[in-house]
Amino acid sequence: MMAKSAPEQPTEEKLRLDKWLWAARFYKTRSLAAAAAEGGKVLVNGDRAKPAKSLKTGDELVIRAGWSEYTVVIRAMSEKRGPASQAAKLYEETQASREKREHQAALRRANPLPTFSFKGRPTKRDRRQMEKLGDSED
Repeated sequence: MMAKSAPEQPTEEKLRLDKWLWAARFYKTRSLAAAAAEGGKVLVNGDRAKPAKSLKTGDELVIRAGWSEYTVVIRAMSEKRGPASQAAKLYEETQASREKREHQAALRRANPLPTFSFKGRPTKRDRRQMEKLGDSED
């Protein structure tokens, strides 16, 4: 006598958050992706998530990496890190996110951060100027 098997239901593919971020090339290593998730730099559907959080297609992620903040919707899963062209197919960035990133990049290009251009050891005059700058920020 043959046992009845349960009807096959489509299995929804799930993947750990840190693995997906690494495969999608938002972070260079999986440990950096895990650290970002632990540090609150990644939100899944508006909530902070741990590196082991299971993702599924359709989830919305807000990812802060470096100077940029991405809002993406997951379109596919991949456990392997492939070329950038393949990684870009794993997600779809929202139009508002893309526009915001481009605007912020243009602002950074227009107003670069000030830097000191001292060569070698600072002189007494240079030190006084640095102290004066430091005191004015208080």
